[in-house]
Amino acid sequence: MTARVATVDLMRTDTPLGAPPETPLQTLPVRGPVTVVRGRPVLDVVIPVYNEEADLERCVRRLHDHLARTFPYGFRITIADNASTDRTPDLAAYLDESIEEVTAVRLEQKGRGRALRTVWSLSEAPVLAYMDVDLSTDLKALLPLVAPLISGHSDLAIGSRLARSSRVVRGPKREFISRAYNLILRGSLAARFSDAQCGFKAIRKDVAERLLPLVEDTGWFFDTEMLVLAERAGLRIHEVPVDWVDDPNSTVHIVKTATEDLKGVWRVGRALATGALPLDRVRRPFGDDPRDRELSGVPKGLARQLVGFCVVGALSTLVYLLLYSLFRMGTGPQVANALALLLSALGNTAANRRLTFGVRGRDRAMRHQAQGLVVFGIGLVLTSGSLAALDAVPGTASHGTELAVLIAANLAATVLRFLLFRAWVFPSDSGATTDHDPRTDR
Repeated sequence: MTARVATVDLMRTDTPLGAPPETPLQTLPVRGPVTVVRGRPVLDVVIPVYNEEADLERCVRRLHDHLARTFPYGFRITIADNASTDRTPDLAAYLDESIEEVTAVRLEQKGRGRALRTVWSLSEAPVLAYMDVDLSTDLKALLPLVAPLISGHSDLAIGSRLARSSRVVRGPKREFISRAYNLILRGSLAARFSDAQCGFKAIRKDVAERLLPLVEDTGWFFDTEMLVLAERAGLRIHEVPVDWVDDPNSTVHIVKTATEDLKGVWRVGRALATGALPLDRVRRPFGDDPRDRELSGVPKGLARQLVGFCVVGALSTLVYLLLYSLFRMGTGPQVANALALLLSALGNTAANRRLTFGVRGRDRAMRHQAQGLVVFGIGLVLTSGSLAALDAVPGTASHGTELAVLIAANLAATVLRFLLFRAWVFPSDSGATTDHDPRTDR
């Protein structure tokens, strides 16, 4: 008991949160099962609270009873009080004293993200989780949530109310807001996880040590930012369908929270677009994935780059054809072709630079665009030559024939463009800063 109270006292000293601790630049170690140490909890479940005197004791005792009956390892429940002004601190201290596995932490500043960062950063448990105090999520999902993290299968785990097998009871307003928000994340940040806002998540300690210093938000957007960065770094996120019943007495201010979330989406999107986040330090090393294997005769990175180049090329071709059709309404075929190819080439070079070849930051950006324009010139010669050859054929070619010839010429130019991009514009030994995942290099 003395050691546990001493840990709480240390956490109550309000350690400054402004500057995150230095993080080693090397990648994460190979994922493996957690080490069970006698006398140390495997799981630390954090319950962030603010003025929750009505629900706190009932919910903590219910959670403790569930873990005592179903969880096969040692555990801890940490009550993170976010500067409550009612009797919540007194109740938290009472539960701390009366239940061996419960610890109370007092923070003098509000913010769910701040509370999670503080407790998770100082916890010794190898698996860290949190859930809302109202226990809206059925606790039967807790063991499936943390099991993949304990076994070493996954890095993070989230409960999802939007999975097909989830059973959710809530009003149409919250349903609409939740689905709209997740659509925004998919459209703006290319998020693939299904539910960012469910208050039922877990993370491995070794991942949290690297990931949390990169997360800036201290409020409700903390969860979303953490998940987006983890996903972009190639970490594995396990999703668990949950049974969830809405709390009609929730104190969350929907409009204010939504506004802050949208600001967070803009900030994170801008940071990702400019390459400002050192995501390489939270990646798993090569060899941690079953897909990591040698392919004889395939140059390093070719498979990943081909896929990215084809996707970017398909989108660029659609943009090019649209621009050509628009310019063709007011100019001749040669001028329309040159303008459409120029504009689409600029976007194509920028997209391939970031998405296909993983170059981030502004270093050599202008040089890459200049080299891309040279490649564009070669494509212009091929497509313009094809139009000239078509014009030399007796008779008047239809607009459809022009497009067909241009598509064929663009396919030939595309093959040459990829080879030039790979060998000349974005060579692997160019010294530019990249952020590709080593496990996809084969």
